[in-house]
Amino acid sequence: MPPRLLTAPLTTPAASDAAARAAIFPRVRWMGSKHKLLPHLAQAFADVAPAAGPGSALDAFSGSGVVSYLLKHQGWSVHSNDYLGFPGVVASAGVVNHDTVLSGDDVERILGPAADERDFVRRTFTGVYFTPDDLAFLDSAWSHIDTMSGGGRAVAIAALCLAAARKQPRGVFTLTGDLSRYDDGRRDLRLSLREHFVERVADYNAAVFAGPRECTVSSLEVGELPQRRHDLVYLDPPYAPPADDNDYTKRFHFLEGLSRYWVGDTIMWDTKSRKLPKRVTKYSSRRTIEEAFREVFKQFHDSPLVLSYSSNALPDLETLVRLLREVKDEVEVRRVPHTYHYGTHRSAVRRSVDEYLFLAR
Repeated sequence: MPPRLLTAPLTTPAASDAAARAAIFPRVRWMGSKHKLLPHLAQAFADVAPAAGPGSALDAFSGSGVVSYLLKHQGWSVHSNDYLGFPGVVASAGVVNHDTVLSGDDVERILGPAADERDFVRRTFTGVYFTPDDLAFLDSAWSHIDTMSGGGRAVAIAALCLAAARKQPRGVFTLTGDLSRYDDGRRDLRLSLREHFVERVADYNAAVFAGPRECTVSSLEVGELPQRRHDLVYLDPPYAPPADDNDYTKRFHFLEGLSRYWVGDTIMWDTKSRKLPKRVTKYSSRRTIEEAFREVFKQFHDSPLVLSYSSNALPDLETLVRLLREVKDEVEVRRVPHTYHYGTHRSAVRRSVDEYLFLAR
């Protein structure tokens, strides 16, 4: 039976309020970011919540962290997961962390003289990204962050990474060398990383709040997550485009390394951008994407599912519904017209597509 496609319903006041509160979460220009879809997601999560109210929720592909943050605002006990480490730091700062902010003294110490002689960032990325002063700041900042722990450490690292993302033209790290041709006069390109850091700390501090339940975080391949029942599983896997790729490591490798000061990383020294090795999964290829979906639906067959996917990606709507019906009796599809803005420049690619929300119970 072909899927019945419904226009996304109007959001209730409660869902709209949660979405509005979640919208303050510091924004990383992440491929497939869900900031603009928060009201529709809030309504979908409310519609599948148990009669007794929100319980345990798994955000299996957390990415920018904003959906985990929305779930926390709605009262769920959130487990935020992504196979990359950088999203885990972001979730630790804004979702797991209930009460720790950085004080003015904390910020001044991080901005102050270096606590040791480290120079890894300067040696590795001179002439690749940022000015010598900006690179020196990243080394110096980490000399202090290394002595921190808990929520304060997470906030500091998240702010440092967001500073680097905002300073980098287009927000991705596939661009290297002289980037003056991308300078369109935006303020983000004028600020030093020190100035960005101060502002980004304020952004994360403003986002910290005490949720009603404990939240946790992990950095695992989705198939490595424990196979247990949740009251909600939200799936937002990498969209497999008919052309190009969905390699997040290629685009955000600098943030991934910066989030842990490249400790334990294998840098590809023969690449100009000093890339990290690509993480190949079944979501990376059009040949294996259908199998990836079948496996993840089976893995969480005992839980109510909400899936986000785009109309311009593979597999198509009919295939996703068929796969969901292998494990679920009830599958509802909501259509949300959406325009993706990818990149930070004025001529950034803007694609009008349909975003599908699948509710499977």
